Amino acid sequence: MTAVFLLVSVFLACAVEAVEALTIVLAAGVSRGWRSALKGVAAGLALLAVLVAALGPALTRVPLDALRLVVGGLLLVFGLQWLRKAVLRASGFKAVRDEEASFAKHVGRATQAGERPAEGTDWYAFTLAFKGVVLEGLEVVFIVLTFGANQGNVPLAALGAAAAVLAVSVAGFAVRAPLARVPENTMKFAVAVMLTTFGSFWGAEGAGAHWPGQDAALLVVLAFTAAASATAVAVLRRVRARREPGVRTGVPTVGVG
Repeated sequence: MTAVFLLVSVFLACAVEAVEALTIVLAAGVSRGWRSALKGVAAGLALLAVLVAALGPALTRVPLDALRLVVGGLLLVFGLQWLRKAVLRASGFKAVRDEEASFAKHVGRATQAGERPAEGTDWYAFTLAFKGVVLEGLEVVFIVLTFGANQGNVPLAALGAAAAVLAVSVAGFAVRAPLARVPENTMKFAVAVMLTTFGSFWGAEGAGAHWPGQDAALLVVLAFTAAASATAVAVLRRVRARREPGVRTGVPTVGVG
């Protein structure tokens, strides 16, 4: 059961980061040229590979209880930040993320950055793609190492991440456009709930707590977190409806828009 949660959580979380990275890379490639953009992607992936090789073995030497306490705390903070934004988006207090708008913004900036060099590397495209891969990739590395090391199954976490990145990359480059139809905001809500669930579960275990039913308790924590989040969305929707007459109450479909 934990393996399934691990795989699904890593896949969804990494898919979200991959969509954001792909949007930046596509903007660099479309507006400035693919050769320099792909060089930036390759350089970013090489840097991430070095970080994984350096940090992965070190995490396996940390005592399990201490690792779960630290990782659980980090995931809980990370997950609650995502959950806060997801609840605000779902309730209408924060704009949903629009990949088409993000793509257009990056393309506009790249177009205004000056003419592309006739030969050699276009360093603007290289840097833009490199930055996108590294910044979003660092979150993927964090997810893979923390989830995988805590469960003693880094290969499974890496498999989930690789599947997510591959799926998003193939889809994105096939259409040469941002994956605007991917329900990214819905995915972020689901990932936030899962990260908060794992953070609570592992952090409590690391602090010495024993869950009734062991891993089966994850389902209870997950259900509680999801219910609490849905309740928060419903309450905030009603608050917004009172402030803005004409806004419909009730829990909307998360991430639409």
